Amino acid sequence: MTATILNLPSLYDPFSTEAKWQKFWEDNQVYKADPNHNGEPYCIVIPPPNVTGSLHMGHAFESALIDTLVRYHRMQGRNTLWLPGTDHASIAVHTMLEKQLKTEGKTRYELGRDQFLERAWQWKAESEGTIVNQLRRLGVSADWSRERFTLDEGLSKAVVEAFTRLYEEGLIYRGEYLVNWCPASQSAVSDVEVENQEVNGNLWHFRYPLTDGSGFVEVATTRPETMLGDTAVAVNPDDDRYKHLIGKTVTLPILQREIPIIGDEFVDPTFGTGCVKVTPAHDPNDFDMGKRHNLPLINIMNKDGTLNANAGEFQGQDRFVARKNVVSRLEADGVLVKIEDYKHTVPYSDRGKVPIEPLLSTQWFVKIRPLADKTLEFLDQQNSPEFVPQRWTKVYRDWLVKLKDWCISRQLWWGHQIPAWYAVSETDGQITDNTPFVVAKSEAEAWDKAKAQFGENVKLEQDPDVLDTWFSSGLWPFSTLGWPEQTQDLTTYYPTTTLVTGFDIIFFWVARMTMMGGHFTGKMPFQTVYIHGLVLDEKGQKMSKTKGNGIDPLLLIDKYGTDALRYTLVKEVAGAGQDIRLEYDRKKDESPSVEASRNFANKLWNAARFVMMNLATGHGSTESPFPASSQSLELSDRWILSRYNQTIKQTSNYIDNYGLGEAAKGLYEFIWGDFCDQYIELVKSRLQPDADPVSRRVAQQTLAYVLEGILKLLHPFMPHITEEIWQSLTQQSADSPQTLALQPYPKVDANLIDLALEEQFELLIDTIRTIRNLRAEADVKPGVKVTANLQTESQKERQILTAGQVYIKDLAKVETLTITDKQKSQTVAGKKPQKGLKIIGLTILAIILARLGFAVGNAIYETPIVGAFFEMVGFLYAAWFVSQNLLTAEARQKLWRQFFQGTESQQAQQPENAIAGVIGTIQVVIPLSGVVDIEVVHAKLEKSLTKVEAEIQSLSARLNNPNFVDKARPDVVQGARDALAEAEKQAEILRERLRSLGL
Repeated sequence: MTATILNLPSLYDPFSTEAKWQKFWEDNQVYKADPNHNGEPYCIVIPPPNVTGSLHMGHAFESALIDTLVRYHRMQGRNTLWLPGTDHASIAVHTMLEKQLKTEGKTRYELGRDQFLERAWQWKAESEGTIVNQLRRLGVSADWSRERFTLDEGLSKAVVEAFTRLYEEGLIYRGEYLVNWCPASQSAVSDVEVENQEVNGNLWHFRYPLTDGSGFVEVATTRPETMLGDTAVAVNPDDDRYKHLIGKTVTLPILQREIPIIGDEFVDPTFGTGCVKVTPAHDPNDFDMGKRHNLPLINIMNKDGTLNANAGEFQGQDRFVARKNVVSRLEADGVLVKIEDYKHTVPYSDRGKVPIEPLLSTQWFVKIRPLADKTLEFLDQQNSPEFVPQRWTKVYRDWLVKLKDWCISRQLWWGHQIPAWYAVSETDGQITDNTPFVVAKSEAEAWDKAKAQFGENVKLEQDPDVLDTWFSSGLWPFSTLGWPEQTQDLTTYYPTTTLVTGFDIIFFWVARMTMMGGHFTGKMPFQTVYIHGLVLDEKGQKMSKTKGNGIDPLLLIDKYGTDALRYTLVKEVAGAGQDIRLEYDRKKDESPSVEASRNFANKLWNAARFVMMNLATGHGSTESPFPASSQSLELSDRWILSRYNQTIKQTSNYIDNYGLGEAAKGLYEFIWGDFCDQYIELVKSRLQPDADPVSRRVAQQTLAYVLEGILKLLHPFMPHITEEIWQSLTQQSADSPQTLALQPYPKVDANLIDLALEEQFELLIDTIRTIRNLRAEADVKPGVKVTANLQTESQKERQILTAGQVYIKDLAKVETLTITDKQKSQTVAGKKPQKGLKIIGLTILAIILARLGFAVGNAIYETPIVGAFFEMVGFLYAAWFVSQNLLTAEARQKLWRQFFQGTESQQAQQPENAIAGVIGTIQVVIPLSGVVDIEVVHAKLEKSLTKVEAEIQSLSARLNNPNFVDKARPDVVQGARDALAEAEKQAEILRERLRSLGL
């Protein structure tokens, strides 16, 4: 690779750049998968977004994670396929179309099925591109030539095949069962389409009189209208209050129906009165209880939520109107005891936005136990699929164990129509619960079967219902690859490698895919399930339409660019499966965290421009995999190459183990810190025209080599800016098919990793940083060079500092640098004449004080008892002194220094008019005389100290106020304590700075 000219603009424009490369990648079919590719297959199928949808932050987060994995493995040389597609979203589309018809004063029944479906397909053709085009704006590297739709011809064929096979195997049946019913859409809904909402309701208490007239039992319920369908009252058989009543009967109020009192362990004696009404046709728990006790099932509800003839005088009333009227009647009859306020959870239809009604209905079901048990075998015997994080394995397993038969029919028209045909000629032209039927793969096959069974005059009508969307979604990993045909794609890419999805649909989608995959293919549909968390808003709350706290990803893309948003979402992940919180200012529609990623992109852009400007003038190249011979590499070159290879190793290890957030953060630290802030600064002097030619060429080669590696490492996270820079750095032609996306990912060269060197260089960098900070504190002007004295007792540290002194002098603007043994310099300092005079004076004073002490001591010693006491104290002190100061060589050396070289605090004292700092065991001293105006610096420090002391006084006053400490929130009080500690620390530093100035 050789770069000879610079063609990067001075400012990075993400918007034109991103659009350009998205078009380039698609036009050149960069991401088109080839099953004949030699690499190991790596396949991810997209969790299909609803065709009705538009891009939300969850889509952006999930897509960024998937694309990072796919791009990384593609660059690793694997045969990669990211298969995109959308889901037909039967309930969402159906509801939307019915709302449109309602505005026109029509119903779907008036329009007819054919015209309704025509409208649905027309709407799909107009709107399906919205979510797909928005996903494309994220720069996802999907193979759009393989895009699928759950209602396309191939997938529809797979659905029919799956249904007929399961039916023929006895795993699909038609029967009466309690289902979640949405009165608004008048359809059964799955558990995933039910949203539990906490509401402020009531608990009604009323009496059921014992039929024998001996008393009554009191029950409590949150749905009093359902008492019209009661067929029993239940108590716990171990409840001493009621066990004597088991076997008796009560008379149902209003309807005067005689019903039994049963004993069932399901009853919670602590709920309400300990007696519960049993309505098997309108409550799932009651339904199970009814089956255990052979209770009749009485349905009182029509499909539109009104009451039917079984409700007696309340027939035709809406369920909530009937609730009020039933309560009024019970009160009038004198059986209403009381009404309590009661907060409880009510299941709502996610689409219809109304409370669902458990309704007894004839539906199609999948017999789930055989499918779930086979899937459990894969999990328990092969740990397949493997969950990341592993904690979700138990959740998944528990769900499989508890699964009940799956209701797969929906009373809708948009979707896969159930491939069953009813012989309506056998039931007076109507489809009833008892109408015989045939299941077939086509209408022609259905006629053949029906004629053979019912004769030539049979009349057929296809089941009007459609299949649950999750039925077709359960086939997604293999139906999208061509199943039931044994296609080359299916052979190559199935089982898929990784499924990336949210934890909220493990139960509804992941489990269905594993059950379907295990049954139809004999394999789990994916090797690994990577469960990601949620994107929370700026307050740490889940985003939802109800709360109105969503953040539009397209708005942030338009403001900061796609790469900035993608990188932020991935970088914020603290660990696999963790939620992330996105900073956001709603007043300004700005995100500080995304802005920081945009700044990171700009930093990389400017660093690349610097490198290429210097390559253009010096014809730098990276034609060999190793930038230069080890003999010509200088200290900083060896350091950056070691850090670069460490970063390759770290990044690959993180991504391989799904630590995408950690990988992103590590790249940020290396690129911004090590490469941009350190290495580029270190080599600037070597790039000057008058620099040594060999050193300059090595610096150019190393810069280009590491920069290209950085672009490859960062590409999976920020594909657009890295592609743009790489194209310029490698001088690819504008229409060249070469692309960074298909370049090999960097490999670790272990020979270039030198951990000892990195540790040593870190010391140099910290030293440079400390000198720079001291210069800033003393207001030394940037162009002024200073004198610096580095003192350390460690010979190793002195060697490191000496080896890197050229970097210290260059980057910290040091003209005179001395590196000395701290101990020797202090000894020499102790021999100064003025210190000698001080020592003599102090010695004379000590002799005088000692004489006085002896006189006083003799007087005390002659006093009875007191003398003995002081003698004992003296003995104990002598013993302590010897143990602390004379037993070890280190203690004796320390004592020697204290007596003859001054105390450690005196050793730390610096010359007046100097500023000092410490890095570990290294002391940095910068004399300020002649460099800055000492009095101005002194005044500035005093002003800062006055401000900090005022803050200390204010915080202390707050913390000494009992009202504040006792009444304020604990986090506020702790914040004040932390602020006080920080202020006191700042004050001590400022006082030390003032003392060092000597004024």
